[in-house]
Amino acid sequence: MSEKPPRRAMYPGTFDPFTNGHLDIAERAAAVFDEIIIAVATDNRKNPLFSIEERVEMAREACRHLPNVCVEPYSGLTVDFALRAGVACLVKGIRAVTDFEYEMQMAMMNRSLSPGLDTVIMVTDARYAFLSSGLIKEVCSLGGDVSAYVPATVLPQLVARLQLGRD
Repeated sequence: MSEKPPRRAMYPGTFDPFTNGHLDIAERAAAVFDEIIIAVATDNRKNPLFSIEERVEMAREACRHLPNVCVEPYSGLTVDFALRAGVACLVKGIRAVTDFEYEMQMAMMNRSLSPGLDTVIMVTDARYAFLSSGLIKEVCSLGGDVSAYVPATVLPQLVARLQLGRD
């Protein structure tokens, strides 16, 4: 009997910064798939707060307890990176209907560009349904406590970057 190839999936995003909502999706995807690649997009259009190297390292630290998860940077089309990485499925997290509409469009475009590439949509845990990286950055920059919303390994870097020079 031949052995089945591992079920590999990719969880793409900017992850600026990596949040507990992202971690929730990564942990749940790691329980469903044999291997998960967290693909950190360079995506300069969003003008990220953290460099690609910092975002990759934050995600690696946050996911260190997940042996079947690796974190890799990428640029360009997500489908191209997925093909190079040998995955047949993308994992996306959604918080609300607006996320669903956007992710549905992206899934259809990705499938059009790469017919063998499927997308699995995971609904976020209710504890994180209101979170976004942008909201976390805004609250933190104004001195708010965001420790419940980001992994403990991310918090010091976020505070240092956003609260520098605050009195």
